[in-house]
Amino acid sequence: MHYKSDPVTLILGSKSPRRSQLLREAGFEFEIRVQDGDEAFDPDMPPLDVAVYLAKTKAAALRHTLSENEVLLTADSVVILDGIIYNKPADYDEGIAMLSSLSGRTHTVATGVCVTTLKEEKAFTVITEVTFDIITADEMDYYLRHFHPYDKAGAYGIQEWIGWCKISRLHGSYSNVMGLPVREVYMALRDFGITI
Repeated sequence: MHYKSDPVTLILGSKSPRRSQLLREAGFEFEIRVQDGDEAFDPDMPPLDVAVYLAKTKAAALRHTLSENEVLLTADSVVILDGIIYNKPADYDEGIAMLSSLSGRTHTVATGVCVTTLKEEKAFTVITEVTFDIITADEMDYYLRHFHPYDKAGAYGIQEWIGWCKISRLHGSYSNVMGLPVREVYMALRDFGITI
């Protein structure tokens, strides 16, 4: 749906500084609007369906706040290895456990995106495969103590030391691993009348 007559306002339904940064660097102007909601999901749900389900849940929680010419963007990212979803680590020990699992292996980062108006919704998932080198115990300790990735799924941020020094291969979108697949979001927002 294209909105031609009235200006359209983009609303980012996320308090993630990385999503704000990526959206800003893509040339978009936007407002941030968040509402705490339930991020639970059925444990029997296929792991690749979880991120888009959570993005749609976030959108549903904010939909009642939208006006006619507002477009809402929500997203959620999950790290998946062996069919298990790795959420944000609660503490240092959980961070070590997560990084130990990811060390020397390839995992999946799935970001679900939902673009919503009062009349329409478009939701999709973007997948990136990430391969880590072996991460030594000293390297894990260094990373966790210096970068504190406790707000990041899988206990790491690709834009930090661990991404520069320990990722050997990336298949797919880099920005997707940061939390927002910018190319796909750019195209989706353009379809909703949001331009730079």
